[in-house]
Amino acid sequence: MIEIPESITIAGQLNGSVKGKRIVQAEAGHTPHGFAFYTGDADFYSEAMEGKVIGRSAGIGSMVEIGLDYAGGETGPGYSFVIGDGTNIRYFPPGEKLPSRYQARLALEDGSSLVCTVQMYGSMSLVETDTYDNFYYRIAKEKPMPGSEGFDYGYFCSLKEGLSGNLSVKAFLATDQRIPGLGNGVLQDILFLAGLHPKRKTGTLGEMQWKKLYETTVEVLGRMTAAGGRNTEKTLFGEKGGYQTLLCRLTAGKPCPYCGNGIQKASYLGGTVYFCPECQACSVP
Repeated sequence: MIEIPESITIAGQLNGSVKGKRIVQAEAGHTPHGFAFYTGDADFYSEAMEGKVIGRSAGIGSMVEIGLDYAGGETGPGYSFVIGDGTNIRYFPPGEKLPSRYQARLALEDGSSLVCTVQMYGSMSLVETDTYDNFYYRIAKEKPMPGSEGFDYGYFCSLKEGLSGNLSVKAFLATDQRIPGLGNGVLQDILFLAGLHPKRKTGTLGEMQWKKLYETTVEVLGRMTAAGGRNTEKTLFGEKGGYQTLLCRLTAGKPCPYCGNGIQKASYLGGTVYFCPECQACSVP
């Protein structure tokens, strides 16, 4: 699933590979999928996108926003193609065989294609950027991302104002869009390296632990992004990311890299959490 490291990585790869190329064909709904979500019908995508030029792409939380520019001095509404969490976007160079099943495709002037596929659920939204009022899109555009100038320690602490001390650290980091794009996937290594169990109550954390949680959040997301995303996810070119996750489905049951205890997994808050029972003790120190 796309989270902050993947959205930034894919956006950068789009800027390096297809920015400035004209769209000669756009299609949506190629293969029916009950949980693939679009804005408008298939004709809307072709009418609005064909002839446009791929502009600048940006990672915004768990979404990738691809700007669409007008060619030849034309003007009109400002459109973006927004890839949501759950949608896989892949680049196919000229001449490479395309998959038989996919949900959306942008064919470019040089013969290359951008292909979107959905497994469980996902969105491929063609929107007018000035008027699109989707909550998740707007809040991801408005809030600072970890590692940016606005995401300092003071801002991080402000996110807990008014919250109950009974809120767990997992719920604090990964729910209610407090930090858009920080989800259950990247959460695991952040809490592991901060030495906090996912169920640890925020009200039990002292000042030094809050500071460490902030620093670990910024550091881990920075390392994941610098490595081109996590090894559990794929890039625009279909390759695994270079960051080797410490806690995930691939490491469940294996020895903790620090203490040797087996990595455990459990269901919590609608998802699976992974943790070391020794390094991430849940009790108050």
